[in-house]
Amino acid sequence: MNRSRSAFVFVLILALALPALAADRGAKSVDAAWMKAMKANDLEGIMACYAADAELWLPGAPEASGAKAIRALYQGFFAANTVQSVATTDLHYRTSGTLSAAWGEYTLTIVPKAGGSPITMHGRFTEVATLQDGHWVYIADHASADPEAAK
Repeated sequence: MNRSRSAFVFVLILALALPALAADRGAKSVDAAWMKAMKANDLEGIMACYAADAELWLPGAPEASGAKAIRALYQGFFAANTVQSVATTDLHYRTSGTLSAAWGEYTLTIVPKAGGSPITMHGRFTEVATLQDGHWVYIADHASADPEAAK
């Protein structure tokens, strides 16, 4: 096989393999992008994690349906708070084709911009992501706060 033909075959194999490699990352890759954006207080980075028609439910907030509502929710959040830290634990991922699900627990510490002590929130999350244009985005993202301890 001549050199140009070998290069063509290599490029073709790579082009066919890349979508499969991206698919293997599933919701894990969008979770990593979301955490990076949260830690940087980066609204545009957050928005890149959501499909245009995504649904978002956050503790203490109304449902945000679609990019415009999701942007407004996060804009309000970042206007009032600075993210100090975010972490996830007990993570589970399942991917099949262009859909991927994830669930686990989160800890988020914020500092109110109006002043006061840092606030740490704990809870659970469930999300569904899909592969769009070569990268994973959330189509459903639901977080809930831990229930209050029994008295």
